[in-house]
Amino acid sequence: MYSHLQTFLGSQSTMMKYILVTGGVISGIGKGIIASSVGTILKSCGLHVTAIKIDPYINIDAGTFSPYEHGEVFVLDDGGEVDLDLGNYERFLDIRLTRDNNLTTGKIYQSVINKERRGDYLGKTVQVVPHITDAIQEWVVKQAKIPVDDDDVEPQVCVIELGGTVGDIESMPFIEAFRQFQFKVKRENFCNIHVSLIPQPSATGEQKTKPTQNSVRELRGLGLSPDLIMCRCSTALENSVKEKISMFCHVEPEQVICVHDVSSIYRVPLLLEDQGVVSYLSKRLNMPIEARPRKMLTKWKEMSDRSDRLLEQCSIALVGKYTKFSDSYASVIKALEHSALAISHKLEVKYIDSAYLEPSTLQEEPVKYHEAWQKLCSADGILVPGGFGVRGTEGKIHAINWARKQKKPFLGVCLGMQLAVCEFARNVLDWADANSTEFDPDSKHPVVIDMPEHNPGQMGGTMRLGKRRTIFKTTNSVLRKLYGDADYVDERHRHRFEVNPELKGHFEDKGFRFVGQDVEGERMEVIELDDHPYFVGVQYHPEFTSRPIKPSPPYLGLLLAAAGKLQSYLQKGCRLSPRDTYSDRSGSSTPDSEISELKLPSITND
Repeated sequence: MYSHLQTFLGSQSTMMKYILVTGGVISGIGKGIIASSVGTILKSCGLHVTAIKIDPYINIDAGTFSPYEHGEVFVLDDGGEVDLDLGNYERFLDIRLTRDNNLTTGKIYQSVINKERRGDYLGKTVQVVPHITDAIQEWVVKQAKIPVDDDDVEPQVCVIELGGTVGDIESMPFIEAFRQFQFKVKRENFCNIHVSLIPQPSATGEQKTKPTQNSVRELRGLGLSPDLIMCRCSTALENSVKEKISMFCHVEPEQVICVHDVSSIYRVPLLLEDQGVVSYLSKRLNMPIEARPRKMLTKWKEMSDRSDRLLEQCSIALVGKYTKFSDSYASVIKALEHSALAISHKLEVKYIDSAYLEPSTLQEEPVKYHEAWQKLCSADGILVPGGFGVRGTEGKIHAINWARKQKKPFLGVCLGMQLAVCEFARNVLDWADANSTEFDPDSKHPVVIDMPEHNPGQMGGTMRLGKRRTIFKTTNSVLRKLYGDADYVDERHRHRFEVNPELKGHFEDKGFRFVGQDVEGERMEVIELDDHPYFVGVQYHPEFTSRPIKPSPPYLGLLLAAAGKLQSYLQKGCRLSPRDTYSDRSGSSTPDSEISELKLPSITND
């Protein structure tokens, strides 16, 4: 059946199936998770699925955003700085996307203007219709064919998420492009899922359908008819509400899907599966999908059941400067969750604004100072993530100092690693003014310096970005063991500054070891401290490649150490699969290898 499906979908290049996910009423409604979940349940049927995120903003990419503006910046293998929803796609679908899977108004206009300057339009007036709308359609068709799985097979289904809300002035060219597109690719190859909010005012507790009716009416007015209306609500939809939406929005009741709040996002694919989304899409898009038990969804069920049953707790202090908005550290939190789930612990993240740990706060706001320190001291482990700018860096250095002296498990990522170098230089090597040239260009001990290729005049895309190789220089490194005793790892980077290689001898004499370096041996990539339960810093961002069933080794090490299980795990010869062979036993990169591959049950039997 599967090979028949392959030939059926691969016989014509035009047989690609496109699923457009739009949103109504408000933004931030969960389109990303729903788009990822739709992809997941289709992938569990043996289909190859890819995903495209459209952001109607004029920025070329997400690289110059403040995390408060749009959440974290997610980095891909090819160095693309993209929207955090691409992180959801990669984690849910276990795929590797490229920068062109994130489409922005800026990118489209830039490509059209470049063509106009070259004279490609032969003197015609360049307009939104047809030139911009054609460019959008060409981009989608071209990008949908790019393989994203480890087996390099061309995808069969492309899930496209249109950011923002229907009716926004910015998204009009995209809506018009897809209005035309549905006729070009034929009805059986294109469908629209509309995600809408069903508010429930506390005064009456009644589920209100009017916002959804208005949103669907607006979408229809623009030429797109929703095939599935996915209703975001706090509690399950009542039947009468479902029927009302069906009547007023011109769809059958089974085309109204309820996506109510659930205990974990891993339950969303199961929620959609239970309501017959796969069978509807297979009929609507003419995809002959065999009804068989799907191993991959069983994994998701095991995972979400496990997360609901956890009793033991483990707390990690996240010391950063964007702690008021958890999306600023979306991938970091996910990597911690994956690792906590792997060792059967419930994760408690204690968000600490690093500025509150600084002595100046003691003078100005003593309550905040003491609360921050109380949180830090009571945590089982400490994580200092990446970041930019000087604000709060001294507070992070105080936190690192405390972790080092109190032998608390510590992980420093990117800037977190650089500040660990600064802290050690100041307090062990007695270089009182040791600093990064990012924060103190005149320091006599510049232990962190900017890289030769960094161009300070230009902000966007001037960093060391994307997948780079790190070579382990010693055999007795804790991190090397956690990576399955690998000789090297390929991880994603995003930084402008690096540890000053000329000073590394001073550190190593005192037991502060640079156990991982780049291929040339010039860039310091991994640090470890002798005589400490777990004091690790990495220059790269391992959170970007963490997966629900394959947690990232540096994060897994932090959680194991925080739960007091690291030594027994290492003694049992922790066998984590090498990072880049996600699917060594399956035809596509579905996370089908057993959870037991991580030897997780043995960890919990101490």
